[in-house]
Amino acid sequence: MNTVEFSSLPLKPALLENIESLGYSHLTPIQAETLPHLLEGKDVIAQAKTGSGKTAAFGIGLLSRLDFSSFRVQALILCPTRELADQVCKEIRTLARFIQNIKVLSLCGGVPFGPQVGSLEHGVHVVVGTPGRVQEHLRKRSLRLSNLKTLVLDEADRMLDMGFEEVISDVISYAPSHRQTLLFSATYTDSIREISQKFQYKPISVTIDSSHHASVIEQLFYQVEKSKRLNALGYLLAYHRPESSVVFCNTRRECQDITNALSDCGFSVQTLHGDLEQKHRDQVLVRFANKSCSILVATDVAARGLDIKELQAVINYDLPWDPEVYVHRIGRTGRAGNKGLALSLCTEQELARVKSIEEYQNNVVKWSEVAPFQMVYETRFEPPMATLWIDGGRKDKLRPGDLLGALTGTGGVSGSEVGKIDIFDAHAYVAIKQDSVDKALDCIKKGKIKGRSFMVRKSQW
Repeated sequence: MNTVEFSSLPLKPALLENIESLGYSHLTPIQAETLPHLLEGKDVIAQAKTGSGKTAAFGIGLLSRLDFSSFRVQALILCPTRELADQVCKEIRTLARFIQNIKVLSLCGGVPFGPQVGSLEHGVHVVVGTPGRVQEHLRKRSLRLSNLKTLVLDEADRMLDMGFEEVISDVISYAPSHRQTLLFSATYTDSIREISQKFQYKPISVTIDSSHHASVIEQLFYQVEKSKRLNALGYLLAYHRPESSVVFCNTRRECQDITNALSDCGFSVQTLHGDLEQKHRDQVLVRFANKSCSILVATDVAARGLDIKELQAVINYDLPWDPEVYVHRIGRTGRAGNKGLALSLCTEQELARVKSIEEYQNNVVKWSEVAPFQMVYETRFEPPMATLWIDGGRKDKLRPGDLLGALTGTGGVSGSEVGKIDIFDAHAYVAIKQDSVDKALDCIKKGKIKGRSFMVRKSQW
């Protein structure tokens, strides 16, 4: 496919200028195949793996259709999880920096309902949310879709897997029939075709190759005895030493057991599974994304919507039954021009699953060997960053620039020592290089942010 530049599309000059300022010059395959149709207002059903640039595709499309002078909900994006909704929200806001007073609102469960109602009353252009919470607002009439122009179902296959089909149908019943409906999915199942037939009008179908080429992701398989899997996992982590890796398990119990075992042996590790409270999930994801934790042990359900741009390795502690799930898992590494590593442990009982993966990818897998390894305590994988927790957030009108200024002021740390800054309603997290943590802590404790003193501590979750 020939490379296509954004400047060749009929975009508003200010939007085009902002896209170029973000470093986007050429369209990814999914953007090149879908954006011309999106800008014409056509319905699209697109199959593309996570990390393909689909969010920017539908984000640019819906921003091009907004009437910014009307503070009515004109675009609705449904996502399977709060994490994905938050990431989509951030990307839409970034793409819309050229627009003054644009309002993009996240409507997800796990957070208070009242403040969301207040935000909707003040007027919103774009809503990004999970099906259940959006349905709740529609039923209570705090959200109205009479002015909706664009509806997006993002990771539609995951929403259906999670049992949201009836909820999605109910949400769409509140939307005008004359609208643009966009459906993005990593897989193209019968249930996806059915939902497309039900809610889309003459959709343009786009499929981007979902296989992962060896030049981008190196896939290695290791046959091990079930009793030696944990030692094999320790060996792979110690040998490859990825700065960030996700270990996939099939059950919550196994997730917790592996996390405890790795932690007891000195690895920097956190777990992500369905039993965690939303507050704890947020903390885990913040710490993993800002590189103050090196290993995340997760189930497939918990990891949905996880979008870490520089994930160096994916390790399958258990192989999934479905080869599509395997492809979806390993697609989280090898993004944005980086080479990825996908390592899979396989017991004798799982050999049939390997065969399914080979047939699905139309390729023979590459086998390797695990050297003898004993899991004993040793300080390993000290992550490059540490996280500071600050007792102040959006409600205190704190912005990233305020925290950066407080940290890098007179006698403070260098700006290059400060990493990712995440601000929530009542608190904030700042990543600091390990060598500068004590200095940064002292700086916040003794100084002021926006003329106020805030509590601060090093996060140890």
